[in-house]
Amino acid sequence: MTTQKKRKTTAVELEEVLSSEGDQLRTMMREMLQELLEAEMAKVLRAQPHERSDERRGYRAGYYPRGLLTRVGKLELRVPRDREGRFSTELFARYQRSEQALVSALAQMYIEGVSTRKVKAITEELCGHSVSASTISRINKRLDKTLTAFATRRLEEPTPYLILDARYEKVREAGVIRSRAVLIAIGINWEGRRQILAVELAQRESRSSWKEFLTTLRDRGLHGVEYVVSDDHDGLRRAIQEVLTDSAWQRCYVHFLRNALDHIPRKADDDCLQELRWLYDRRNVDEARSDLAAWIGRWHTKYPKLTDWVEENIEQTWTFYRLPHRHHKHMKSTNMLERLNEEIRRRTYVVRIFPNAASCLRLVRALAVETHENWLEQSRYLNMDLLKELKKEQLRQAA
Repeated sequence: MTTQKKRKTTAVELEEVLSSEGDQLRTMMREMLQELLEAEMAKVLRAQPHERSDERRGYRAGYYPRGLLTRVGKLELRVPRDREGRFSTELFARYQRSEQALVSALAQMYIEGVSTRKVKAITEELCGHSVSASTISRINKRLDKTLTAFATRRLEEPTPYLILDARYEKVREAGVIRSRAVLIAIGINWEGRRQILAVELAQRESRSSWKEFLTTLRDRGLHGVEYVVSDDHDGLRRAIQEVLTDSAWQRCYVHFLRNALDHIPRKADDDCLQELRWLYDRRNVDEARSDLAAWIGRWHTKYPKLTDWVEENIEQTWTFYRLPHRHHKHMKSTNMLERLNEEIRRRTYVVRIFPNAASCLRLVRALAVETHENWLEQSRYLNMDLLKELKKEQLRQAA
């Protein structure tokens, strides 16, 4: 029963990837087929490009373009040529015979983090023979090079809004399964567009790991951060204070409401927490404070532990009231990043346990690149002119 259920889950995941991730699959398929063409030529010549070998049988003579129609779109490939014209690939004929298997295998490879085992199985199915470990390594290195370039790119634009969060993935290390923290940063620039700024693995969430993460962001050019949203993780909060010294901090109100459950009995009155949640729908902080006083008066006798805790900590969750009213819904929580985490969780659920840290980071970063590119193609997420106008008004009042 368990095996049958797992197969159904995998099939559903493959179908979803095939239908929704065309760009990434096209890129992966093009790189895979290109690498196989290079491997075929190396086999015919008995030498890699620029390799000195007594067994060499000829020399390369550039490439010619060749298009290949697939179910994930047209792929533009560069077919290698040799000087004597002896090289003739059968790749295209083999591809036409096994297209469906190849696409399905690529999709499965994609959701499993592009493991060496999957690459080997795919190339054997496509070519009819095993491909060398060095070829598999080059395929992974090419993808890793692209993802690393994304993860280390310079951050030229100022980023007034920053959202930080982490999730955990299971990774096998030295035969032991461990939980590794995936640290993620999302930014919103002055054009109002969302961007994924960084995705990194850490042993755990700690002050040192978050500080290193934020310091690396700053070294890459992160600047102009005025407002940071995160949960109340002690290490993260301290790292923000140390690295982003001029930024206002917003404690995610969703996490705050979850934390409130620790201060009331399990069978607490639902109206109590519902009324607390309503405080975050007020137009300004003065209204929220007035309603907070009334809320404490109603519930202090019944839930003194909760009301005392809320009164002491709730101001940390009201920083968003400094922002334009139309930004409140988006910037009072880390929900924007939580949606990305849900997408990551949907894919990594199939993998369950990654064979190593590199495969975990590879998959998560690949998903981050897709999301990042989709966001850049969309219309702006927030109207940042509202923030500019608010800042000007504040300066006039202070003058």
